[in-house]
Amino acid sequence: MTQDGVRTEGERLLPLDALRGLILVLMAVDHASYFVARMHPNEFWGIPLPNYESLWAFLTRVISHPCAPGFFFLLGIGMVLFAQSRSRMGWSQARISRHFLKRGVLLILLQFFVENPCWLMGPSGSLEPPGGRDQVWFHFGVLFALGAAMIMGALLLHLKWGLVLGLSAAALILTWLVTPDPSRVEHLFSPLVRILMIPGRTGMAQVTYAVVPWAGIAGLGMVFGRRLSSDADRAYRSAALTGLLFLLTFPVLRLLGSFGSIHPYEGGGLIAFFNVTKYPPSAAYLLLTLGACLLVLWMFSRIGPGLKQWGKPLMVYGRTPMFFYLAHLYLYALVGLLTASRAEGSLPFMYLIWLAGLVILYPACLWYGRFKAGTRSDSIWRLF
Repeated sequence: MTQDGVRTEGERLLPLDALRGLILVLMAVDHASYFVARMHPNEFWGIPLPNYESLWAFLTRVISHPCAPGFFFLLGIGMVLFAQSRSRMGWSQARISRHFLKRGVLLILLQFFVENPCWLMGPSGSLEPPGGRDQVWFHFGVLFALGAAMIMGALLLHLKWGLVLGLSAAALILTWLVTPDPSRVEHLFSPLVRILMIPGRTGMAQVTYAVVPWAGIAGLGMVFGRRLSSDADRAYRSAALTGLLFLLTFPVLRLLGSFGSIHPYEGGGLIAFFNVTKYPPSAAYLLLTLGACLLVLWMFSRIGPGLKQWGKPLMVYGRTPMFFYLAHLYLYALVGLLTASRAEGSLPFMYLIWLAGLVILYPACLWYGRFKAGTRSDSIWRLF
């Protein structure tokens, strides 16, 4: 901080970079589990929630649950902070919007031409819908939803924060209202409905991340980003209170009602209690995961500049998120192909590969971060 106690711009962003880095590290556990141990449950609305053979197997999956909501929430924050910083550099609103449109389209192209081929290196050698074995040709995953959310967010940047908050909440509530009973899983919704609201497969198209609810989470991040830009300390304190409120509300929702849970809790112990629907993100899932993200964000804010020391790996990963994401997918996919005969179902071996992967990726991300920092403010390399 400066001598008068006010956070500098860099210090204000440290907790965001650290949270992004932590999310990437935890996400890598899930993808190493898929490619190396060949274990990857799906919490899909139209099929029963997965059963776990052990607490360890459940924790391996559940620790990655905050990753997707965290990514979309941080996307919204980043859009607001980026727009403000470029506005101070003299960029017009039109130029800022064009930047986000271009970046959103790039993310969508990366989904189909860079990420999707990697999934073909997985256990089945094909793209599969949750609960089925039929191959599909078009997979709409997280990068597609991030790109679509960014394009939609570009249209919301200059609206009043109250309106953005209302639209974001409406996107989530509407999703919970229209998600069908699991008995209708075979109903052939149109591809457009799939892409927007109800994940699943229609024909040769498979959607895991429907755009509307995940864009709603990004909208919540935009609201937080505006608060962060005006008063960082107050914003981080509000993150702690909101996160605690979310976590306290989670058990109430699980025990007392089914609205927004999609798969209501029907007893069966702690694993069943915390086993929640992710596709689309249920209310219970979001209360649990966003609550955790907000509390961790607050904790990182309390550490402050100390993050530069003990949290350096997280900062390095967090400042090169797209580079890390694509590189770690192909790294673990290749290792999975080489070790398929002996690694399947072995969590201890998978965790060793996960750690080794992080070690390999660290210098690569360090190099790319330095390279990116040396490019122009509108360089395409900064999109990674």
